[in-house]
Amino acid sequence: MTHGLPLPDGWLAPAALAPFDGSEVFRGGDAGSVLDFWRYAMPDLRTNTTRGLLAEFLVHRAVGATTRNQEWESFDVLAPDGLRIEVKTSAYLQVWGQRALSRIQFSRLRGRVWTPEGGTAAEPSYNADVYVFALHTALSHADYDPLDVAQWSFYVTSRADVADGRDSAGLATVRRLCGDPVGYRELAGRISAV
Repeated sequence: MTHGLPLPDGWLAPAALAPFDGSEVFRGGDAGSVLDFWRYAMPDLRTNTTRGLLAEFLVHRAVGATTRNQEWESFDVLAPDGLRIEVKTSAYLQVWGQRALSRIQFSRLRGRVWTPEGGTAAEPSYNADVYVFALHTALSHADYDPLDVAQWSFYVTSRADVADGRDSAGLATVRRLCGDPVGYRELAGRISAV
């Protein structure tokens, strides 16, 4: 069994790995520590990839999830009650110079399911019960604080509201589907209500 999924007899299953705390040192040379790697890999929480992981982390914490999904799973967060949550992010500001604020767009609403036994599904599908559209709202680089959860607005809706064939949605569509956003403290309640 790997990550909660049974594997057929004879399949190679990865061993369980305890979470790192950052103090572990790479062996076989002076390659530094796990903390050094984390600092290298994610030095800026504002980059698009890292901002997406940060939003997933915030949703994970808000709903009280106990384990992180594997990156091949077809949704981002599994709530303790079994609710599958997809997290999409966008922001007005990027880590590069801009002439104007970015247009808010949430993409990849559908994805292809992958399983060890069947590989990648032929057709994309909507794979979560709830969709959280996380918008970082800072409008100036001077005000952008990646550690301030109050700078996030969360729009939440069900799969039924999203599953109409669209692959992406702009902010106007998200507002129409989800209604008013909530802050981090209200996020778990909104997710449960959907």
